[in-house]
Amino acid sequence: MTTKEELLSEGNEIATFAAGCFWGVESTFRKVKGVKYTQVGYTGGDYENPGYKDVCSGKTGHAEAVELIFDPEEVSYEKLLELFWAMHNPTTLNRQGPDIGSQYRSAIFYHNEEQKNAALASRTNQQKSGEYKSGIVTEIVPAGTFYRAEEYHQQYFEKTGRGACGI
Repeated sequence: MTTKEELLSEGNEIATFAAGCFWGVESTFRKVKGVKYTQVGYTGGDYENPGYKDVCSGKTGHAEAVELIFDPEEVSYEKLLELFWAMHNPTTLNRQGPDIGSQYRSAIFYHNEEQKNAALASRTNQQKSGEYKSGIVTEIVPAGTFYRAEEYHQQYFEKTGRGACGI
């Protein structure tokens, strides 16, 4: 199996998104041609080495997120942003469907200035599109430490045969 570091050394890029329960977010991105690696985990908070129960407490500041490695020759960051907007409701603060709490917030964690600028432009375009009656609350913030979630959360739908979170 190729590691994350090996993939990055081959000219691939990294992206991190939070859009509610990370199971469905990961499953969606894993189906994209050009996405070479995904892992679910926790980021955006200030609590070191959190576990699922810690994050669910709402006291860590972390969001459930997906970190992915993609080949920009096969799929652009802008295309990943389009998928991100389409897979969740970016107008609900700290909530996606029945999942409530800051760990389910909508966020784009950028890894460089190009991603930051693309994410900001994308959010502006989404807001201007008229698709949303309410304002977009998606955070666009620098990527910090990403803590890999417990193994049973990785590729959860593939492991369990489930196809959705039930939202």
